Amino acid sequence: MEIGLIETELIVESIMGLVAVLAFLVFLLFFIPNDEKREREKKREEEKVSSAPELSSQVKMPTDLESLRLIIKDKESSTQTLGEALDLVIKYHGTVHTKLGIRAHPDFDVYADILFTLCRHRNASKDIILKFDKALARLNPDYKEDINEAVTKGLNSRRV
Repeated sequence: MEIGLIETELIVESIMGLVAVLAFLVFLLFFIPNDEKREREKKREEEKVSSAPELSSQVKMPTDLESLRLIIKDKESSTQTLGEALDLVIKYHGTVHTKLGIRAHPDFDVYADILFTLCRHRNASKDIILKFDKALARLNPDYKEDINEAVTKGLNSRRV
């Protein structure tokens, strides 16, 4: 009988040893970063650094609607500047007052002017126009027809 007891102790000790080795391997797997994780972290840091100048240029840009409108009307504004200005218009001034019955609120004229000017701008790309159009229509579903009308007028008045 002592032989059976010794074999059982040996099996239990072997299992405990395997559990200890397994626990150590799991520790290494989860708590020690490998090269891939380090590379991913470096890429994230580089992306943060490379995107920092873009964010700083947005911070320097004014946020009042009239200043943003002047940036959009400026014929020398670059595509990037136009995109940043339009993003700020959506962020800070994206919603228009509700309609007055079936008529658009007088404040909508500013947005119609921005859309018209944007469509005629030489540095405006289709992506910028569509992005602004969709964002404005999403925030103001009552004005969807008016927004489409302003875009159509702007595109029709564009020089060929």
